[in-house]
Amino acid sequence: MSLDRRAAMTTLLADRPKKLFVVPGLGSTTWDAAAVGDDDRNFYLWGAMGGATMIGLGLALAQPKLRVAVITGDGEMLMGLGSLATIGVQQPPNLFVVVFDNGLYGETGMQASHTQNGVDLCNVARACGFERVLDIVDEDGLRALATLMRTSNKMLFARVKIAPNDPPRVLPEKDGVVIKDRVRSAVERVTAS
Repeated sequence: MSLDRRAAMTTLLADRPKKLFVVPGLGSTTWDAAAVGDDDRNFYLWGAMGGATMIGLGLALAQPKLRVAVITGDGEMLMGLGSLATIGVQQPPNLFVVVFDNGLYGETGMQASHTQNGVDLCNVARACGFERVLDIVDEDGLRALATLMRTSNKMLFARVKIAPNDPPRVLPEKDGVVIKDRVRSAVERVTAS
């Protein structure tokens, strides 16, 4: 079974607590996060493929009172596999890595990604030190993941099996300085309360 990408993002960000910041990866997860509700707590990445998890780790370590969800695709996660090892060593309890896996490199023409050829991201995460690893294939699992992102005090990795569809793109602000400044302001606002 495969989930709809946009619907999965909607479920994960519904009833989002004010302390939950999101780092969507390059491409489709950024478009989907913007489509379900552009927010000052979204740190969109443009031209930084493979960097979402490390940016999420940096935010989680620098702001331990915040909850940080990295929501990225299988292609970007495959490019940044080393980041999972670093996160596994650091063990930030406020970091959640969610990978939307459609088995395709969507940004470069929908070629088959390595997950279609046997690379198991859940096993990679376990090998890197993630104790809580979820393999989400249905709505019940997705709702459980959304609850954990709001309540858990233990880092986790989740692979969400999504359908290889391409909903209309919603482009958020693309100016990196604007994005950086608004996320910083949101951090200051949320941590001051």
